[in-house]
Amino acid sequence: MEGLKQLFLPITATIKFIQNHFKAMLFLLLLFLIFAPSSQDGLSAYNLKSINLAGPIFDTTDVVYELEDARQDSGVEGVLLIVDSPGGAVAPSLEVAYAVKRLSQSKPVVVYAKGTLASGSYYASIWADEIMANPGSMVGSIGVIMQGINTEELMSKIGIKSQVASRGEFKQVGTSDREWSKAERAEIQKVIDGTYEMFVSDVSSARDLNISQSHLYADAHIFTAAQAKEVGLVDTLGVLYDAKLRLETLSGVQEPIWNQESRVDKFIKEIGAKSAQIIHTYFPNQSLH
Repeated sequence: MEGLKQLFLPITATIKFIQNHFKAMLFLLLLFLIFAPSSQDGLSAYNLKSINLAGPIFDTTDVVYELEDARQDSGVEGVLLIVDSPGGAVAPSLEVAYAVKRLSQSKPVVVYAKGTLASGSYYASIWADEIMANPGSMVGSIGVIMQGINTEELMSKIGIKSQVASRGEFKQVGTSDREWSKAERAEIQKVIDGTYEMFVSDVSSARDLNISQSHLYADAHIFTAAQAKEVGLVDTLGVLYDAKLRLETLSGVQEPIWNQESRVDKFIKEIGAKSAQIIHTYFPNQSLH
């Protein structure tokens, strides 16, 4: 009997180890599935690049880097920017917009509206060579907003008072512990108006639209893809397959090879986007919505 135990010891020890460490092994397996590169990653150089702009726009560092990297990479013949975003903060949207503008001066850029191409994400897309929208997508919302809450009554009920030391008439513009004064509201509106005028001016210039008719395509109107095409905000309708074909045609490549985003990069981007959204929830600023 003892001999049989010794004979099967490697097997029984392995089974016991698995039983005792099953959860840990399962966790490691999940990590491997998440972070392991796909079989196609890095096998061949690509000549066409797809870049994703998804979710609320608060930090566009990675997207701008990818656009700039594609501009400087002589092996990349064209870029497809896939957008599904409701918009977001002004400055990050402009960072993408100007990166697209620089890129389009040397290589064809096609924007594909995957689901939502609105406000800041539309601003980010205007200087592409062409904009194609999924027939079921929503486009537009060319407008600017800055909002806050008035917690004065709530603070009074729970016995909280704010105290501030400041200098400058408008240093407390946008405060949430009281109602904004007429002068403060006017100061905020001045910034909103200036940003909106810049937005409309850039859209009309980039899309070759009549700025005097901006009430037809701006004013925060929301359009279906077909309606957006009618007013000139997009060029064509199609699905991702069509957008890729269009870029392949514009680039003139004979044998198109597309990049493959690694699972690691995708996972990190998703975490970063969610973190930025949480931060913006507690520290809001002027947004394109």
